[in-house]
Amino acid sequence: MARGSAQRKPDTVNPDTPPLLPADSENSLLSLRLKPYLKQEDIDQVMAAYRFSAAAHEGQLRKSGEPYISHPVTVASILAELHLDAQALMAALLHDVMEDTAITKQQIAEQFGKTVAELVDGVSKLDKIEFQTATHAQAENFRKMLLAMSQDVRVILIKLADRLHNMRTMDVMAPEKRRRIARETLDIYAPIANRLGLNSVYQELEDLSFRHCYPMRHRVILQSVMAARGNRKEVVSKILSEIRQRLVDMGVEAEVNGREKHLYSIYRKMLEKTHSFSQVFDIYGFRVIVKDTPTCYLALGALHGLYKPIPGKFKDYIAIPKVNGYQSLHTTLFGPFGTPIEIQIRSREMHNIADAGVAAHWLYKSSDAELSALQQQTHQWLQRLLEIQNESSDAVEFLEHFKVDLFPDEVYVFTPKGKILSLPKGATAVDFAYAVHTDIGNRCVAVKINQELAPLRSELRNGDHVEIITAAHAKPNPVWLNYVATGKARSHIRHFLKTMQSEESALLGERMLNQALQALHAKPQDIDEARWEKLMRDYGMKSRQEILTDIGLGKRLNVMVAKQLLSDASAVKDGRPLGSITIRGTEGMAVQFAKCCRPIPGDPILGFINKGKGLVIHTHDCPSIAKFRHDPEKWLDVEWDPETRRLFNVNLRLAVANQRGVLAKVAAAIADAGSNIDNVGMEEGDESAYINMHFTVQVENRVHLAHLMKRLRTIPEVVRITRIKGASSDQNKSTREHQ
Repeated sequence: MARGSAQRKPDTVNPDTPPLLPADSENSLLSLRLKPYLKQEDIDQVMAAYRFSAAAHEGQLRKSGEPYISHPVTVASILAELHLDAQALMAALLHDVMEDTAITKQQIAEQFGKTVAELVDGVSKLDKIEFQTATHAQAENFRKMLLAMSQDVRVILIKLADRLHNMRTMDVMAPEKRRRIARETLDIYAPIANRLGLNSVYQELEDLSFRHCYPMRHRVILQSVMAARGNRKEVVSKILSEIRQRLVDMGVEAEVNGREKHLYSIYRKMLEKTHSFSQVFDIYGFRVIVKDTPTCYLALGALHGLYKPIPGKFKDYIAIPKVNGYQSLHTTLFGPFGTPIEIQIRSREMHNIADAGVAAHWLYKSSDAELSALQQQTHQWLQRLLEIQNESSDAVEFLEHFKVDLFPDEVYVFTPKGKILSLPKGATAVDFAYAVHTDIGNRCVAVKINQELAPLRSELRNGDHVEIITAAHAKPNPVWLNYVATGKARSHIRHFLKTMQSEESALLGERMLNQALQALHAKPQDIDEARWEKLMRDYGMKSRQEILTDIGLGKRLNVMVAKQLLSDASAVKDGRPLGSITIRGTEGMAVQFAKCCRPIPGDPILGFINKGKGLVIHTHDCPSIAKFRHDPEKWLDVEWDPETRRLFNVNLRLAVANQRGVLAKVAAAIADAGSNIDNVGMEEGDESAYINMHFTVQVENRVHLAHLMKRLRTIPEVVRITRIKGASSDQNKSTREHQ
């Protein structure tokens, strides 16, 4: 936001202080726009907010040198064009007073009411809070604004008008700052405007962002469009005349206009189709506005009789509206001289909604089905934002999920009962499952698309009939995160996985705490509830589960927690080692096996507490833990459970004679030993007569590995076998067994 250079923050504001702008500015910029649709008492309230804001910002200037009050007045004027109500206009005039002056939310509430104060607070940034990085600050600001928006959509309408005026007046800023703000606008604000159906705001934000992000490209395309205007003026006039005459001949009353596509739309088409400007013929489109829905289809038939339609280029957004409520018929025709003509056909009500979007709720106080459906869709979207927020661990993750949810293109698919669902382009069967219901997504195992079984990662197409198959004990797969396209699906999957990790970590933490208590000559059942409650208060945690999870993740030491629970450090005997923790290998994310030594059952092991990763298991002789061996608070004695039943990866390097068929012999021997090959690679040895083979094989334990290596030694061509501990073959990471 372009800030004023003055830093003075008045303690009090006199609402009767004369405004800094000339007297006629108040009328010319605001009053005249309000009179056609607001009552006089509402206009008086808005003017009172104007005087209050002018007094609060007195002495402050924008970087352009204008009085700062010109900015909130213009923001309110933009919203007045959308016919927003008096409360929204008052909030627009006051939207910067909490940030840039000493005015408080309470003062605004006392002067203009609680609703206006909430709107101003929703738009205000969190400048007074310290954040780790600019990214966190930006993400937290978005989260606050979007949560306020979910309570009252006028918050985002004010913010969009604020951003639009700032984008119009950014020329005085440094180029780097202009590019950063323009990129943020292109990534976040323009898609929000599109999602809310504010077409004119959306297009202007895109064009302004394009101009500041890529000034040279913007200038070249603008010059090309200006030149094309003259060259194509005759063609456009001819097409307009023929369309109007055709509609009159068919008895269709209509308003027909030619429109030039906005620059960013042309640039995007050039990028997508790798065309030069001269190859983009459809820089002009035509819009036909008629009285009602049936007439839209009559007009479509008339125009298809005038020019031939291009196959596959017809879209009926009346029967199936876009998610932002947009409705029109879109068709592309072969015009004179072979020029493609894009035509939109819509009713007057559809045209109003296309321009005003969700703001049509204030602009047209009507009970039309289109408006009620639009309000319902917007409400559902805002509720989805709340759902994503509740399951996102931090603001950055929420912003990431929110960006994913702003796809401009949709596909329309059918549920088994015939209900239409709108999903972003690229959505998969998993996205569909979560769109139906969270439980369906969490338990889905397969999908039928058009009555045929298909993979869950299958991308959905327009018109697909989708049926999800579920299982009671199924759960989300982390791999799904690689191909889901909706923020809702992504946030639900992550939330489930984090919950699962938390549960696994809590179980491990409980075992570690019990082991520490036993070493301190105490029994877990001896710890009464009062001690647990005191510990939770000391740690500022809400439940015992949180403490156990922290122990399992290595964020808290089990010994220290045990001491605090017992409140008797003297019970610890110096030097007494703690008992061993049994590792089954099935603990999931709470226990990790170090890649530097790749321990397997049978290897002597140690457990190291790694903050954030939980318990990491190393072999006793792993060089990477040597520096921690003398720090007993860092490691725990662990041992393998005799009943461990899972496969572990082991890296083997074989030096073999370079003869035909040797790889097949080695692979057959590995299979005969009951092992599986996970990966294989080869390289030339020091002598051309030998080659080195690298295998990643899966074994149950050291006994199984010894059996496998013994089996490989029976092959005459195998000269040497080495177990590589870790991903590389460094000497300090390997143990060698020679034939």
